[in-house]
Amino acid sequence: MIAATGLRTHIWNNNLKSILLLAGFPVLVLALVFAAALILADPGTATSKGGAAQSTAMAALDWTLSAFPFVMIGVAIWFAIAWFSHQAIIDASTGAKSVSRIDEPELYNLLENLTISRGMPMPSLRVIETSALNAYASGLSEKKAVITVTRGLMERLNRDELEAVLAHELSHVINRDVRLLVIAVIFVGIISFTVEIAARSLFYGSLSRAGGARRGRSGNAGVILLVAGLIVAVAYGLAILIRFAMSRSREFMADAGAVELTKNPDAMISALEKISGHSEMKDAPKEVRQMFIDNETKASFAGLFATHPPIEKRIAALVDYAGGQRPLRETSIPQI
Repeated sequence: MIAATGLRTHIWNNNLKSILLLAGFPVLVLALVFAAALILADPGTATSKGGAAQSTAMAALDWTLSAFPFVMIGVAIWFAIAWFSHQAIIDASTGAKSVSRIDEPELYNLLENLTISRGMPMPSLRVIETSALNAYASGLSEKKAVITVTRGLMERLNRDELEAVLAHELSHVINRDVRLLVIAVIFVGIISFTVEIAARSLFYGSLSRAGGARRGRSGNAGVILLVAGLIVAVAYGLAILIRFAMSRSREFMADAGAVELTKNPDAMISALEKISGHSEMKDAPKEVRQMFIDNETKASFAGLFATHPPIEKRIAALVDYAGGQRPLRETSIPQI
């Protein structure tokens, strides 16, 4: 179902995107620092070489260059925290608890059999005590992989369906989707939070200061605010694009990987049908939800902002390309 060359390209693209996201993070932080400098700096006075706006921009640039070493140190510290604590951050945000073979023998044995068949290390297992039907994989490598499922998923799915979901999440680990997601959500996702703070500072604190400026300087203050706003908007836009760095095709690839591991496309189809409409987890942060097997979102802009393809399309792909069949539904016989 997955051509070898296609899978290799998918993994290579994930590795490249991970590197680009990590390299681009300091650049985004510096852009935010420059925007903050423009917002906080006084408009200044006109100089022989240019107006007050130009003078303020130069002062903000000098301040940003001076802050460069501290920014890099801060980025390095955050990367260290994210590297060692990313799993704890994800677990805390979803309420996941670690379980062992003794706690959940069937779940553990299903996953262990899949890993043995693939010849890979056994991931850690987590369970979220919620009635929602969902699951996700996390971790930066196969040796540190973690697979998490909800209690609702374990109670509603039969053995074959649960095995298919575990195989789906294991495929995300194999395909390096998990590493990219963790980097986007934990390492770089902090940008979204930082930008929100900067935006509030821009549209509240700075606007009040600009409103009190003298008329002779209001034009320059407006230009400065406009430039700062544009930089914040660009940084925020890039933070949003991080969500789309993960191609939605990853879910099709993981569905196909689950079929290759279990040799049971019908179980994957049946699992997706049960999950559909019952996967919403409102308590989980929106950044983390993109890691789930399904992320229910309201349709907007023709699905442009959706992190997952519709389950109906995923089922159709399994039927068309994996030879799967939809489970027969009970139908009432009309009375004659």
